[in-house]
Amino acid sequence: MELSSDTARCRSLRSNGRQVSESIHVVLVSPEIHWNTGNAGRTCLAACARLHLIEPLGFSLAAREVKRSGLDYWARVAPRIWPSWEAFEPELPRLGEPWFFSREAIRSYWEIGYGGPVTLIFGRESDGLPAPLRERYRERLVGIPIADPQVRSLNLSTAVALAVYEVLRQRREITPRTAGRADGADARDPRRGDSPDRPARPS
Repeated sequence: MELSSDTARCRSLRSNGRQVSESIHVVLVSPEIHWNTGNAGRTCLAACARLHLIEPLGFSLAAREVKRSGLDYWARVAPRIWPSWEAFEPELPRLGEPWFFSREAIRSYWEIGYGGPVTLIFGRESDGLPAPLRERYRERLVGIPIADPQVRSLNLSTAVALAVYEVLRQRREITPRTAGRADGADARDPRRGDSPDRPARPS
């Protein structure tokens, strides 16, 4: 696949004297809520990660809400769309070490070292990853710690952001000189804040 100008920029970006490569892939398996996918896409763009979407999707990618949640960045996100998990799965060895986020995991995502290329895989909002994937990749399940036992899961886009930035934290690839605003506001127009995200159902 031909590289977009933004992918080329990510591959050529230098931070803290090191080369930053497009070595983080985020995979959403059959996401259902457009806001979450748009927000995840914006996180991927900010981190020079690549977003992959596994069909079926619960919405149209042409929907106004998807583009709005990614603000004016959505066209630059350019997610790669796969018709099914079976079509995507053979790509895993090439993309990087896979980690599957699930509430069934016994390991925290903090326990993993993300030194090389990595693929972070998330299930849909209603019930998480499909059972066959959880069983097949049981040794690669990781979870995000939640202190309150009554909170069964985090919002999908929140989980994506936590995971992606944990990878960056370990690699120290984003420095204050390359970092942008992280206060939730659009730096060009403070009136263009995000719309409230729809709460995720347990997953």
